[in-house]
Amino acid sequence: MSDEKEKDKEKQPDGENSGTADLIKELGMLASGSNFKSPFQYLSIIGCVEGHTVLTQENKTTKYEHLIPELIAVEENPEIQGLLLILNTVGGDVEAGLALAELVAGISKPTVSLVIGGGHSIGIPLAVSADYSFVAKSATMTLHPIRTSGTLITAEPTFAYMKKTQERVVDFIVEHSKASRQVIEEKMNCTSNMANDVGTLLFGPEAVEIGLVDQVGTLQQALSKLRELQEQQNRCGKE
Repeated sequence: MSDEKEKDKEKQPDGENSGTADLIKELGMLASGSNFKSPFQYLSIIGCVEGHTVLTQENKTTKYEHLIPELIAVEENPEIQGLLLILNTVGGDVEAGLALAELVAGISKPTVSLVIGGGHSIGIPLAVSADYSFVAKSATMTLHPIRTSGTLITAEPTFAYMKKTQERVVDFIVEHSKASRQVIEEKMNCTSNMANDVGTLLFGPEAVEIGLVDQVGTLQQALSKLRELQEQQNRCGKE
């Protein structure tokens, strides 16, 4: 029996490596106790933002309840001096996405976002929530009206609520980007850009052109900007 236990221990990774593997698998982040040291926290939002409803296993999801404590830690942990947010998302739960976006926007330390692949739907408020935003040249971002699923009561209050929800999203984007409300609403309600759908598909340079994102860029440029913002904040703190 003792020999079997020893063999099982040999098969299992040590505690630190196991914890690191779990964090990479579940959250796409490196453990603070790993050999890699950085003053910044790196968080990724991949696939669909999962909110109050658990999605099926066929969906690649980012659970918002996993990211909330990580974002709070960025603000609270004195060893963390900034946040790099990586986005490749199709969108997802509106309230969950807005909750995460509000937390990012409320962080007092420097924050930078980078959209790679896609930053669609509720991914747009997440992208613009950072102090400075980048989008890859090949990435796309989709602006479209709010959608709903499940049972829908076709009563006037239902449509009024959906309109107010869309206004919440538009208000956040306008407040945290250089895009005007008029342009955002025009792109959202466009009927000629997407086949069998309403909205507008923007490529990286187009998103920058309308003021939605600050700059077309790469990972290296995003990290450089984050270091620049960190140095500016440190200088201001010393003055």
